[in-house]
Amino acid sequence: MIDDHHVYVLECADGSLYTGYTTDVERRVAEHDAGEGAKYTRGRTPVELVHTESFDSRSAATRREHEIKALSRAAKERLVAGE
Repeated sequence: MIDDHHVYVLECADGSLYTGYTTDVERRVAEHDAGEGAKYTRGRTPVELVHTESFDSRSAATRREHEIKALSRAAKERLVAGE
């Protein structure tokens, strides 16, 4: 299916940013909020979805996930702000 793979950025309750990959953004955000997501987001709830990007392949999405994770905090903030 086209654009079925997503990279997302969450802002955690402590102000930190978390980047992840999923095929269902809504479900994944709910998992993070319920404490069932990544270990990093547990104890940092609630989380807020602040950015998503969609791709037609898992490989493209995971490549972009790694690119975002490598960005500085300032660069991530510019990405989230749409700059």
